[in-house]
Amino acid sequence: MDKKTVREFLVSRRARVTPQQAGIPSYGDDRRVPGLRREEVAMLAGVSIDYYTRLERGNIRGASDGVLDAIARALMLDEVERAHLFDLARAASGPRARPAGPPAGGVRPSVQRMLDSMDTPAVVHNARQDLVAANRLGRALYAPHFDTGRRPPNMARFVFLDPRARDYYVDWPLARRTTAAMMRLEAGRNPLDKELTALIGELSACSTVFAQDWARHNVHSHRTGTKSFRHPDVGLVEVNFDVFEPTGEDRLWIVTYTVEPGTPSADAFALLGTLTATREENDRGHGDTGADADLPHGS
Repeated sequence: MDKKTVREFLVSRRARVTPQQAGIPSYGDDRRVPGLRREEVAMLAGVSIDYYTRLERGNIRGASDGVLDAIARALMLDEVERAHLFDLARAASGPRARPAGPPAGGVRPSVQRMLDSMDTPAVVHNARQDLVAANRLGRALYAPHFDTGRRPPNMARFVFLDPRARDYYVDWPLARRTTAAMMRLEAGRNPLDKELTALIGELSACSTVFAQDWARHNVHSHRTGTKSFRHPDVGLVEVNFDVFEPTGEDRLWIVTYTVEPGTPSADAFALLGTLTATREENDRGHGDTGADADLPHGS
């Protein structure tokens, strides 16, 4: 992990915390920096200003867990940001490659059978945002992603490089910021993932908004929440999503999507299921397995 990444992360977090939030009286002085000064972070963390300055310059190698915890408290880092700080420190001490999930090989058959048994949309992605598996409703919900022609589809490429994303994601700015923050978290966890590094480089070169979002140094762990899609076939769908990590499938995540019963989104889900079943029946009638025929099952 390069020193620049460590430096920019710490500086960005320091700039976010005001003296008032940290309980430091400002006495009305004219502050030349946003947020806390270095000496204030050092005081709050109980370390010398020289030591904190060295850390903020990227020399984080060898920092103890106690010091990192103190810095995290001083900068008011949340759980995900704290984990990211520890990832950066581990990488500085000698990063080790971690598996990032299969890029295109799908999941083991038992996991795919579980997906297929669900009556709600479900997809599986890896740390690089590749959609490596899905059930029939998952493919239908994410149809624009699967229609890009790339195998496997990649959510980050769709969000930042496909113009349809601005319409598909009702809150596209939030979707892209979240995607960049998820990738930033994974890059800290596994800095030796060459394919992830290449993807980040590609997006940085091809998308100015990705470059802007990446420079924020925000990190995010997707676990549960709500999001809204503007689906090309069934219109607006507001969903709840939950993320699970299947045992034995390292660096893969299953994401399920549900809707509140009796809502317009529930009607949209029902219509999506009907349209999907009708298309599959028509494809069988014409001897065609559809646009995803060349994919591994579930991808």
